[in-house]
Amino acid sequence: MAAVFAISVRRGKYDTIDTAWGLGFAIVALVAFGLSDRDGPLPAVATALTVVWGVRLAVHLHVRNKGKPEDRRYAEILGRAKGNPRLHMARVVFLPQAVLMWFISLPVQVAQFGTDLGPLAWVGVAVWVVGFAFETVGDAQLSRFTADPANRGRVLDTGLWRYTRHPNYFGDACVWWGLYLVACHSWAGAATIASPLVMTYLLARGTGKPLTEKHLSKSRPGYAEYVARTSGFVPLPPKGNR
Repeated sequence: MAAVFAISVRRGKYDTIDTAWGLGFAIVALVAFGLSDRDGPLPAVATALTVVWGVRLAVHLHVRNKGKPEDRRYAEILGRAKGNPRLHMARVVFLPQAVLMWFISLPVQVAQFGTDLGPLAWVGVAVWVVGFAFETVGDAQLSRFTADPANRGRVLDTGLWRYTRHPNYFGDACVWWGLYLVACHSWAGAATIASPLVMTYLLARGTGKPLTEKHLSKSRPGYAEYVARTSGFVPLPPKGNR
């Protein structure tokens, strides 16, 4: 994160951290795997799942942010800075995300000391697949929708977005619950349950869903009606069809 902060300062844009978020988890998984001396498929599976998720997310966010002005979230944080704006960003954004990355990745780190894939690990892989599919398809549908000038100011309410207002956030949460289940080969792995809980809270109640909806409610006519009929997080049939 220190390196990412230096790159962001040099670029004059702090959205670099969005790309680094997914890559950071991939690096944690690879380093932990390299330090592990355990035999068996479990460490390799936990590492592969984390790297695939992290790289996919990093590429998606890099493409989304490329050629655009500073992300509104970081622009607002800079606007609230008192004193040195760079130190403010380091303290408010980069340091907290470094701590979160270490804490949320604990299941992946602990999984490196397992060996065989038990039944719970296979359940975790299945949950990860569901989450990865929701996140990937949801992001693709949103990218295709926003790329069409005819959709400017409109609300995406088709595809996965018909059943949840945030299929990408729901998928992200499932990915980390899946990785947690993979790590539950021991009591040490089970003890990392706070990691997926924190990730889910951030997505559903913290900096994910609430901030996104606050922005969309001001910029998208008809968004209130969409909120009224569509599940906020967990996919459900629209209220009129339940």
